[in-house]
Amino acid sequence: MYRIVKKDRLNPTVSRMVIEAPAVAKKAQPGQFIILRVSEDGERIPLTVADYDREAGTVTIIYQIVGATTMKLDQKEAGDSITDFVGPLGKPTETAGLKKVAVIGGGVGCAIAYPVAKKMSEQGISVHSIVGFRNKDLVILEDEFRAASEKYVLMSDDGSAGQKGLVTDALKALIEAGEQYDEVVAIGPLIMMKFVCKLTKEYGIKTVVSMNPIMIDGTGMCGGCRLTVGGETKFACVDGPEFDGHLVDFDEAMSRGATYREFEAGAREQTCNLFKGV
Repeated sequence: MYRIVKKDRLNPTVSRMVIEAPAVAKKAQPGQFIILRVSEDGERIPLTVADYDREAGTVTIIYQIVGATTMKLDQKEAGDSITDFVGPLGKPTETAGLKKVAVIGGGVGCAIAYPVAKKMSEQGISVHSIVGFRNKDLVILEDEFRAASEKYVLMSDDGSAGQKGLVTDALKALIEAGEQYDEVVAIGPLIMMKFVCKLTKEYGIKTVVSMNPIMIDGTGMCGGCRLTVGGETKFACVDGPEFDGHLVDFDEAMSRGATYREFEAGAREQTCNLFKGV
């Protein structure tokens, strides 16, 4: 069992937990993920390593309450435990040779983008962070991003936080103002990453994206997380989760990501009814 050391709410649908997991904390790196089960008969879900403390033996996860399992996870409080917490899985973020990078985060994808920005900043890389949300109520990790970034740009769809517009608007403005990036890292909704990559391809800027497809075992055996990258089949859990964004077939990934949407909606409704009856 893995004890929850701390829990806090980042916005109405996103929570952060610090989990006691010394073996995972010892080896975790930004860009990697864990797979957890809330209970013995629970579903396995992947969540990104949002932070870690090797000395304390803890790993931080950030999750959005979107399905049955995240609803069950969010019923837990500090002092409670979860059944399984396996990792670290996947390949760490690569930073060799980078001097200046734009890190783009969209919505809850900022939970994945932040540790990448933090790692790069700690290595002396100049980080420009551009983050986007639908509105001010959904903004997360603002202070953390500011601390890890030489430049921080906050965008919102309705203009209620930062500047009104999309992350691609801000990125394009910076590039056209003369900013030269060795690499752009984009993490968020598939449609956002697709259009970031479309923009950076026009300017010839290398772009890395973090993919989070349907995943079951995290070892490449089930094939559930397969993607087409550069015309080849790749598995996000072992070949990624980070890939060259200019080579990813985003349309296929979006189609596959919708496969279990109706099933998940049913599971969520069933879980809601279960909690209402408690």
